[in-house]
Amino acid sequence: MAAVIVTIAGRTYRLSCDDGEEPRLQKLARYIESKILSMKDSFRDVGEQRIVVMAALSVADEAADSRSKAEALEADVVALRAELDAVRKAAAALEERATAAVEDAAQRLERLEADLRKPAVSDDFPF
Repeated sequence: MAAVIVTIAGRTYRLSCDDGEEPRLQKLARYIESKILSMKDSFRDVGEQRIVVMAALSVADEAADSRSKAEALEADVVALRAELDAVRKAAAALEERATAAVEDAAQRLERLEADLRKPAVSDDFPF
C-alpha cells in the first residue's frame, strides 16, 4: 500500500492508495485545490469551510454531468447497435433476393440456350 502527501485548502494530508495510484491521487488533489483557489478568488468574503463545500459541490456537479453524458452516450450506442443490426438484416435480405434473382436469370438463360439448340423445323413439312 502506497501513501501520498497532498495539500488541499492549505492543509496537508497523508493519504493511502494502491501502489501506482500516487500520480492520479496527486492530480486529483491538485484539481480540488485549483477549484478551491478559484472559488476563493471569486468569493473572497466566504469562509474557508464554505469554500471547500462549494468546491466539493462543483466537482460533484461535474461528475453528475459526466455521468449523464456517459449514460446518454451509452443509450446512443445501444440505439446505433440496434440500427446496425437492422441494416445487417436488411442487407442479408437483399443479398438473398439478389441471389434468387441471379439464380432465376441463370435458369432462364439455360432454358433459352436449350431452346436455341433445338433443331430448326425441317423443310420436309409442306407448309
